[in-house]
Amino acid sequence: MSKLKTQEFMVNMGPHHPSTHGVCRLMLTLDGEKVVKIVPVIGYLHRAIEKICENRTYAQCIPLLDRFEYVTSMSCEYVFADAVEKLAAIEVPERAQYLRVIMLELNRIASHLIFFGTTVMDIGALTPFLYGLRERELIMDLFEMTCGQRLTYNYITIGGVSHDIPPEFIPKCREAVKIIREKLKDYEGLFNENPIWLARTKNIGVLSAETAVAYGVSGPILRASGIKYDIRKNEPYGIYDRFDFNIPTYTHGDAYDRYMVRLDEIRESLKIITQALDGLPEGDIRKKVNPFTFKPPAGEIYNRIENSRGEMGVYLVSDGTTKPTRLKLRGGSYNHLQVLPHVAVGGLVADLVAIFATFDIIMPEVDR
Repeated sequence: MSKLKTQEFMVNMGPHHPSTHGVCRLMLTLDGEKVVKIVPVIGYLHRAIEKICENRTYAQCIPLLDRFEYVTSMSCEYVFADAVEKLAAIEVPERAQYLRVIMLELNRIASHLIFFGTTVMDIGALTPFLYGLRERELIMDLFEMTCGQRLTYNYITIGGVSHDIPPEFIPKCREAVKIIREKLKDYEGLFNENPIWLARTKNIGVLSAETAVAYGVSGPILRASGIKYDIRKNEPYGIYDRFDFNIPTYTHGDAYDRYMVRLDEIRESLKIITQALDGLPEGDIRKKVNPFTFKPPAGEIYNRIENSRGEMGVYLVSDGTTKPTRLKLRGGSYNHLQVLPHVAVGGLVADLVAIFATFDIIMPEVDR
């Protein structure tokens, strides 16, 4: 009786696929259900944001940058505005600094809630996706009452913020913090001891600290691999050095640890928001900067912050005119996509879906 012969074959996962979280194509070589090779193919989403910004005034760049990484648009606005302010030596009012921190951390939580919902849905559970969206709506309501928008905000501007918060914001924000903190217990109750969840995430997609550092991995994925590095702590920007918060870190670097890091980070962001609300001063919300005639001095700067997906950076060159000479963006998802083959090859297709989900890659940040 002859032995059964097998043959490797190729499958395209994406570019339009529910588990790729955007227009990403993964060229897979499979042996049955085992992944033999992965080649990420990008470039389906280029919108030339960087080049368009070089033909706009500095103020006109901010609505475009909202689209750079639209799940946490506040970060995109902040990293650019902060770079311009450093280049032009603009002092941002205290109240605006506090409002920025509140909005940045609310947006970080909203992003991690999307991560929670989409990850567990990719792995097979629908109800938690609805849970994550339910709590995220509390944050979207806060953004809408402040600036009128729920996804792309044009809120953090050069010199401060565009709008002050309405009187009902603070009580609503405190209520949202309380609700989200309580609901996290439900999330953990559903999954942290669920045998199916543990089988799908424990020891799946293990990323070593050495490989993570070699590939420039950052953010929650890096911290899940045991590297305790967060730009908010290691290189504080804005007023982050005034707040007491921890940097959640795990050691195994598997899909489960990447999930746990983000849940823990939600709690830390809730702590920061509470402290910022308690210390929010009165005063101006914006340093007056003419959006049409503003000209920072000639020079260059690289500015980086801790986004929900890792290091977000902007390299900015000014020639002293109203428009940037050069703008280059850096998003964490690009590096994370490149390291994917190192952790998914040898596993099953089902494991690849779980790994990709816990990497929390968003394609606009890759292609720009």
